[in-house]
Amino acid sequence: MRISRFLLHFAMAALLFTSGCAALPVDGPESWNVRAGQHDPQSLPYALVRLNPQVLDVLANNLPRIATVFVDRSPPKDIKYGVGDTVTVTIFEAAAGGLFIPAEASVRPGNFITLPTQPVDSKGNISIPYAGDIRAAGRTQVEVQQEIVQALKNRAIEPQAVVSLVEQKTSLISVLGDVNAPLRFPASHAAEHLLDAITRAGGPRNPGYDEWLMLEREGRRALAPFGALVYEPVNNIYVHPSDTLYLYREPQTFLAFGASGTQGSFTFDAWRISLAEAVAKAGGLSDSQADPGSVFLYRGETREVAEHLGVDCSKFQGPIIPVIYDVNFRDPAGYFMATKFEMRSKDVIYISNAVIVEASKAINFFRNVVGSVNDPLTAANSLYTLKSAIAGTGGATTLITAAPIP
Repeated sequence: MRISRFLLHFAMAALLFTSGCAALPVDGPESWNVRAGQHDPQSLPYALVRLNPQVLDVLANNLPRIATVFVDRSPPKDIKYGVGDTVTVTIFEAAAGGLFIPAEASVRPGNFITLPTQPVDSKGNISIPYAGDIRAAGRTQVEVQQEIVQALKNRAIEPQAVVSLVEQKTSLISVLGDVNAPLRFPASHAAEHLLDAITRAGGPRNPGYDEWLMLEREGRRALAPFGALVYEPVNNIYVHPSDTLYLYREPQTFLAFGASGTQGSFTFDAWRISLAEAVAKAGGLSDSQADPGSVFLYRGETREVAEHLGVDCSKFQGPIIPVIYDVNFRDPAGYFMATKFEMRSKDVIYISNAVIVEASKAINFFRNVVGSVNDPLTAANSLYTLKSAIAGTGGATTLITAAPIP
């Protein structure tokens, strides 16, 4: 009987440990499997990045912020005229008897003439008597005035010109989306910021942490939480002519799996949260199950960011690189770094089980088998079930009818 028990124990131990405990239930990959990389050529490859201060610096410089994309935060240059803008031109002469002011007009209160209001035509020009067509589109007020004076200086008496914008049809700013009064308004010579433009549109319809802003300018686009404009003034840059601002609501969520206090989907409930706050929202690390040294965060990074992180991107296809960040909460400094790691929507946190947890599962399985050793048929079927699971057959489906073990 003792020999039978010894053989049974030996067989069970051999099957379990040579298979890496693959037959035991688990809520995700083991930490050593994550760090070993993806061996299956048919599966999705990923890059493993250990969280450290250098990685935090790279991520901080690539946050979804307006200032990250539009680094030039200077006010816009002078507004330029465009096709369809309506202008009026006033021409002054130094004395009567010139090109526009007759000699008998010396008693007039001023030596000037105002031309009829006219739009910038489809060719980008305005018409000035005795000067012909003057280019206006793409030029500032001062540049158009100088061009008029240059064309008249040999015919008029010390001419001067003033060009005034009557109706602005170009150089407009559009504010759309989740605002109280979407509108399109002319850019002002007085520099305005993003929040000023949003205020013109009545402000956000639902001010809160789920609001996002998209800024499109000259074919470039930047996204940022609305809170970043309020709490990080560097993002509240000047608006430029032809800018488009679009506000929209998008609840931010993340997923938590593994040995966390609670598994599932969680909302940020703030315009930004850190990795440490996200782990806390998921119930923290399970004291009886988690391995603090094996906390992983799954995220897709752009190829540019991945290269800055030191990832070899040659084996990846497409613009998004799957990255797993490896965080060590067993190291006290890991908590400080986790407070600086900003979460993004749809991030996935996975906390691996401690090695002792898997060992405990194996021991409990042994105990169940040993407890059934007096029933040789049950013990043999348990052994067959384990062997079938390891072999990938999905478990035993046929009952063994072997003779009792002596």
